[in-house]
Amino acid sequence: PMTRIVHETQGTIDNYIGDAVMAFWGAPVSDAENASKAVKAGLEMQAALVGLNEEFESRGWPHIAIGVGVNTGPMSVGNMGSTFRKAYTVLGDAVNLGSRLEGITKIYGVGFIVAEATSEKAHEYLYRELDRVRVKGKDEPVTILEPLGLKDELSEEAKQKAEDFRQAVLLYRQQNWDAAQEALEKLLNEEPGCLLYELYLERITIFREEPPGEYWDGVFTHKTK
Repeated sequence: PMTRIVHETQGTIDNYIGDAVMAFWGAPVSDAENASKAVKAGLEMQAALVGLNEEFESRGWPHIAIGVGVNTGPMSVGNMGSTFRKAYTVLGDAVNLGSRLEGITKIYGVGFIVAEATSEKAHEYLYRELDRVRVKGKDEPVTILEPLGLKDELSEEAKQKAEDFRQAVLLYRQQNWDAAQEALEKLLNEEPGCLLYELYLERITIFREEPPGEYWDGVFTHKTK
């Protein structure tokens, strides 16, 4: 089902890696809407998973969860390898970041993370900014976001919840721990068990004891893939 979604959005399957599907958009045929189509594919994968899990449950199988990471940027694409074996694939720093984003979805308790470069290209979607991070292997901080859906199709309630979280994160970056905690606890009461809110509340507890300092840039460094 996930492969079908990639093809329906004009993506290219690069490889199957263990339990992962690697795909890219915008090649071999150039496509100015490659970022939008990649985001569409990620959202459709999450939607398809609901039906899959219902089928699994009817068979007595355990539910599964997936993480999707998408990044947009320049990369090398073509037939690569050796004189013995070649594969049509993509390489580059932008590719590696996409992989890192998939890896940290579980940390934030969300199913889909994109880099800011993707959100700037696929601007018809509404995003919830999750964090500013340094992923393993990169020094430059990256703003990461969760795609929520098409702006025109989302409810006002969903838009307001995203705005409330944005305000809470702003207070957190200003080191206004009391106000940030109050805002996050309000969100958590509305959505009990949300890992994202619990993550920020845990950081606030730590920063109260060990303040990050006057020149803190609000960036969190991830040490694992």
